[in-house]
Amino acid sequence: MSHVLLVDDDVELAGMLKEYLEGEGFSVAVVHDGEPGVTEALSGQYAIAVLDVMMPRLGGVEALRRIRMKSAMPVIMLTARGDDTDRILGLELGADDYVSKPCTPRELTARIRAILRRIQCAQGGNETAVLEAGALSMWPGQRRAEWAGKALDLTSTEYNLLEVLIREAGRPVSKNSLSEQGLGRPLARFDRSIDVHLSSIRHKLGTLADGRSCIQTVYRQGYQLIRE
Repeated sequence: MSHVLLVDDDVELAGMLKEYLEGEGFSVAVVHDGEPGVTEALSGQYAIAVLDVMMPRLGGVEALRRIRMKSAMPVIMLTARGDDTDRILGLELGADDYVSKPCTPRELTARIRAILRRIQCAQGGNETAVLEAGALSMWPGQRRAEWAGKALDLTSTEYNLLEVLIREAGRPVSKNSLSEQGLGRPLARFDRSIDVHLSSIRHKLGTLADGRSCIQTVYRQGYQLIRE
């Protein structure tokens, strides 16, 4: 049973989501304030956290910032529909995905399952198997990555996307393929999630000898990890 932490000050919505998720086989804890939400998230008891952006006292974005200082646990943000600023900021801070409110319990459940499924599938693989491309090395069975021998601090979704790219190193991968394989959902129109996640990954990776990023944008085709 996967343990889900739901942090939302909307008591009625949180109760409805909790009831639905528990009916789908999840164990759910609900917190209605960001401050104790951070404490719970860092307790190590949960497989994933769902944070509402708009909360009194400590909002979801700041809660995410504090979580990311100490943990790479998967985090989904609940954002107001059409609020691109909070959505992009959350992704830049390391959110794995977002769901626009008002959301259906079914949609949130699907997003949670997609993220956890990818983590579980990777952990079920050969822990010693390594993928390599230039200075980048990845161990999917351990969910571990290194650049030039130094550990990379990646979120769950960043790891998923980078793994897709390294498996196709030297070939462009479409944004739709990245979304389906890395986020577990088709790419929605005007969705910038992939771009924001890859921007973060580029900052965490080193550069090639000529100063270029090892992840290149290929016009009308997507993104490509350079094999050097």
